[in-house]
Amino acid sequence: MARYAAYATNLDPQRMLDRAPHSPVAGTGWLAGWRLTFGGADLNWDGSLATVVEDPSETVFVMLYEVSDLDERLLDEWEGSALGIYDKIRVRVQTLDGEQVAWTYVLNDYEGGSPSQRYLDDIVSAAAAAGAPDDYVDALRRRPTR
Repeated sequence: MARYAAYATNLDPQRMLDRAPHSPVAGTGWLAGWRLTFGGADLNWDGSLATVVEDPSETVFVMLYEVSDLDERLLDEWEGSALGIYDKIRVRVQTLDGEQVAWTYVLNDYEGGSPSQRYLDDIVSAAAAAGAPDDYVDALRRRPTR
């Protein structure tokens, strides 16, 4: 049975190919009832890290990837699951073909702070390239940075 990962920030298939070479794009969709935000400002990165939090009035554009067993372990390592930086949770993604169960990574830290300009630029560029609606990309672009 296929397993899927939903990424709100890793929308660039080429970047994903570098991290998980056996996990092709399966499409795009929306996390209804979730909001893209940033947190972990105290973790000593260049700025806060992206995450999603539940918010009944919001939606988050995501890229779905069909993930192999090997790549799942690689992604868990990349996202710092074993270190407790991100937790992996199951979510329901709304796609044009219906609902798809997937997992996503959520930051295990407080919400708050701002991302670096470079990090936000990467997210904005990937969202635009992935086909996110213009108003969604514009809202990302207007977020404050560090």
